[in-house]
Amino acid sequence: MRTRDAIEELKAGVLSGDRAVLGRALTLVESNSPDHRQRGQQLLAALLPETGGAQRIGITGVPGVGKSTFIETFGLRLIERGHRVAVLAGDPSSSVSKGSILGDKTRMEDLSRNDLAFIRPSPAGGSLGGVARKTRESILVCEAAGFDIVLVETVGVGQSETTVADMVDFFLLLKLAGAGDELQGIKRGILELADLIAINKADGDNLVPAERARIEFERALHILRPARDDQWMPRVVTSSAVTGDGIDEIYDLIVEHREFLESVGAFETRRSTQQLHWMWALVEEGLRAAVREHPGVVGRIEDLERAVVGGRITASAAAEEILGAFRGDR
Repeated sequence: MRTRDAIEELKAGVLSGDRAVLGRALTLVESNSPDHRQRGQQLLAALLPETGGAQRIGITGVPGVGKSTFIETFGLRLIERGHRVAVLAGDPSSSVSKGSILGDKTRMEDLSRNDLAFIRPSPAGGSLGGVARKTRESILVCEAAGFDIVLVETVGVGQSETTVADMVDFFLLLKLAGAGDELQGIKRGILELADLIAINKADGDNLVPAERARIEFERALHILRPARDDQWMPRVVTSSAVTGDGIDEIYDLIVEHREFLESVGAFETRRSTQQLHWMWALVEEGLRAAVREHPGVVGRIEDLERAVVGGRITASAAAEEILGAFRGDR
């Protein structure tokens, strides 16, 4: 089958909501194969007019905070409200195969069986914060397939918060109570990124500590007053995926946040800024790969890296030598 016909067939399948075709389309755009990459870009170009209509929600939190259980409960509640939900679960990938750990569907059994939900475990592949490099493009494919809410889960380590916040409309931070000083270790930066903080697992014996943590975080937000371009003041709530308490409030705040951003003209600005950041991130990534693969550079990298580590040359001098070789100066 010719490439154009194959792309048209994939496009038709995605737009019709064919789950098997959607899976194949996502595999194509996530692939690192040059041939697949080219066809993936052709498919994205064909789907682009049908994208952009979903609410993109990022969800982060340290391992053990209950992200998977929360996402399942939240996703099912969204479906009850008439939405179609796609989940891009940024699980750590196998260090050997670089493939996804296919645990997401077993972690979210009820949601994965729902015809109005689609769960995609995306391989981290060593990318920053454990979020797959192609997550942005996967969002577009899911939107074209008719999912009006896309949930992006992070592994909650390193710089994953920044990575995800730069590709979603709403950023939810899940926290736990009862682990000592509630504000210990929280960075001011995360307060600037989070649109909402939910103290999760607020049930049973943890109900009182969760409420106490909510009050502490609320005070911290008022004292720190995170600098935000969109003028939104982050909120703090408690939630329980087990009892369902707080889940509706979180959804209502997401709706309120969207309406607020649109009223002050910040929603389209955020999306446009994200697109530009994405473009330049891809340029930087492509340039880094081109430099490393350049014939004039390949033979020098190892020696220069050893020299920098050994203190025989400065990092800036080594960088200049690499760039000079790439430009053909030396």
